Amino acid sequence: MARYLGPKCKLSRREGTDLFLKSRARPLESKCQIDKIPGLQGTRPGRLSDYALQLREKQKLRRIYCVLEKQFRKYYQEAARRKGATGENLLQILECRLDNIVYRMGFSSSRKQARQLVRQNHFTVNGKKVNIPSFQVSTGDVIEVKEKSKKLKVVLDSLETVVRRGIPAWVDLDKDKLCGTLTAIPNREDLTMPMQEQLIVELYSK
Repeated sequence: MARYLGPKCKLSRREGTDLFLKSRARPLESKCQIDKIPGLQGTRPGRLSDYALQLREKQKLRRIYCVLEKQFRKYYQEAARRKGATGENLLQILECRLDNIVYRMGFSSSRKQARQLVRQNHFTVNGKKVNIPSFQVSTGDVIEVKEKSKKLKVVLDSLETVVRRGIPAWVDLDKDKLCGTLTAIPNREDLTMPMQEQLIVELYSK
């Protein structure tokens, strides 16, 4: 399946919630009408089946982190192999992707933009060039904007607006040096997204 390139509002409407696919400097427009499903007249239908609820949660999480189905399944399999709750393990794996950490630190205004910046070689991890968005960041790793990229308007603009979004407690940011450190792996309580990851576990456990 190819990566979705259509309107971002359409995805948020399909899932019935803001998926944070747009820049926070450009809030989700009221015309998105999140309470309506694309292609249907009126508001969204009533109660969904158990399978439909599980599927929608999986699609919602995939779209928040901009991950394709095949890669998402691999993440789930890795989460199931680890000790602890599979759902929480899955969220931690997704949170530790380099593109997500770049977004969390405020170097980009969206995860999609963060992926593009990583692929264009604008960041180093522990002093080494990394251009793989799915690279797994570990506790203590230092992510820094490369010297030649420190004047990028898109990075500086994102840092100016990050105050409104907030920096997570598990990330330490040095705005002057344009670098940050992953100080801890986030617990489920640290992630405020309206997710029911147990439904995803139930879906893949069938």
